[in-house]
Amino acid sequence: MTATPSTPEAGVQLLETPVLPQITGSQAVLEAFLAEGVDTVFGYPGGAIMPIYDALYDYGEQIHHILVRHEQGGIHAAQGYARASGRVGVVFATSGPGATNLVTGLADALIDSTPVVCITGQVFAHLLGTDAFQETDVINITTPVTKWNCQVTDAAEIPAALAKAFYIAGSGRPGPVLVDITKNAQMQKFDYEGYTRCDHIRSYRPRPFIRKEYVEEAAQLINAAERPFVLFGQGVILGKAEQEFRAFIEKSGIPAAWTLLGLGALPTDHPLNVGMLGMHGNYGPNVLTNQCDVLIAIGMRFDDRVTGRLDRYAKQAKVIHLDIDPAEIDKNVKAEVPVWGDCKETLPLLTQLVAQKQYPEWLQQFRDHAAKEQEVVIQKELHPTGDILSMGEVIRVINELTHGESVIVTDVGQHQMVATRYARFNKTRSNITSGGLGTMGFALPAAIGAKYGAPDRTVIAIAGDGGIQMTIQELGTIQQFGAEVKIIILNNQFLGMVRQWQQLFHDRRYSFVNITSPDFVKVAEGYGIPGQKVTQREQLQSALQAMLDHKGSFLLEIMVGKENNVFPMVPQGCGVAEIRLE
Repeated sequence: MTATPSTPEAGVQLLETPVLPQITGSQAVLEAFLAEGVDTVFGYPGGAIMPIYDALYDYGEQIHHILVRHEQGGIHAAQGYARASGRVGVVFATSGPGATNLVTGLADALIDSTPVVCITGQVFAHLLGTDAFQETDVINITTPVTKWNCQVTDAAEIPAALAKAFYIAGSGRPGPVLVDITKNAQMQKFDYEGYTRCDHIRSYRPRPFIRKEYVEEAAQLINAAERPFVLFGQGVILGKAEQEFRAFIEKSGIPAAWTLLGLGALPTDHPLNVGMLGMHGNYGPNVLTNQCDVLIAIGMRFDDRVTGRLDRYAKQAKVIHLDIDPAEIDKNVKAEVPVWGDCKETLPLLTQLVAQKQYPEWLQQFRDHAAKEQEVVIQKELHPTGDILSMGEVIRVINELTHGESVIVTDVGQHQMVATRYARFNKTRSNITSGGLGTMGFALPAAIGAKYGAPDRTVIAIAGDGGIQMTIQELGTIQQFGAEVKIIILNNQFLGMVRQWQQLFHDRRYSFVNITSPDFVKVAEGYGIPGQKVTQREQLQSALQAMLDHKGSFLLEIMVGKENNVFPMVPQGCGVAEIRLE
């Protein structure tokens, strides 16, 4: 007996299974970008990522791709974009050397908490582990320098992987994420169910639970203090908590000093802003760290360049540490009261509980030290009397012309310390530099990214004659895409910071720090970028004004003193109170 197929009864309508559209893995990557609001991608094509670039051909009006001249330039540009905009930067690279060229930027982004998503192409899945052409184990190579990474070998996994990547990169303490996608996964078609942004991962808690009893303990310590001192870092900026921070210090009346990356969270000329901490920071903040009775650290990690010798650092003070990353609490400096959480949430809770106070005698000590530093160091740096130009006077004239409204992107070295010491900032996200890793070559590509991240602001890249030559090929990116970046090269004909250390600590044995350079103005002209060389003080202001007035990029090479040193300075191995003025 054979069964006959049943037929639906009259009036009964069968529900049809919807037919899902099929797209390639490469299209899925770009659809994820659109869903995440990505408008700019920096990258360099190659064989293993070619399917994504082929799909990008059809997304040109929605996603702006900037072709850099080196993958390291691409990730630094993505960092600059992220730091200037507050959004996640995105970079493409191919497999093998393309992916490994990202490593320096990944390490830089990790230590400076910069949100970046890197997409790398990879060889076909069946070739993994065979030493195929341009195959490297990018996952194991980048694990130590990423917040999270993964490899995708099937197209259907791409939407979920990218949703997780953007969520991890931008949430909590931000950082770089890398997604490695095999070529077959990029080409493969799959049933596309759409893209769902990620807002929760069970094993990942980016926002720690706030324990209000710790906030109350912190408030009690602050209210009982006679000489409290605030140290603020980039966590204030990353948490978008500038207003909350300002409300806290203005109610509490506590003097506040910034770390290298915290610069800009509070206007430079705020009456409670007492300057920069650390090796080349201001005299008062360093000396008085060892005289305060309560030390309130907000969104900073007690880096060794801030603390000097830990066994001589603030031993007299009770430390309150506000940070979103529990791993930073007690890592270097023991906290009397740990306040875990996003400072945008914890600061208002603390502000409610602190008393309205002022500390005129305590604040006057900072002013007295500042007056001493002004007399011994600052006046000579900003207003030199000799014929030789100083880096400091260049920054002084920039301040006069820009009124603290520009984005300043610095490279690494003496010019970096001088710029961060003397530049004036009225807005947040105006100081972009390589802090924890100290990456020479950072400034030029990061400034390109910063201009795309803040297109309505003037972006000034300041580099030395050494660092600029590490990524000078990115002038080609400016030439092709017209990014309006003002470039200043402070040329002292040395690898200046290394030379300073060799002078002070190695008996002037200048070992391989003399550096010769090309004619930078001619190099820029070769890329279609106008420029000028400044050798005399009388030329300085008019040249800087011409640079700022020019519509488009402009390169200004300024010859400065060959053996000028940056002071104050805390010598390595010394405590912060052992800071030298000269």
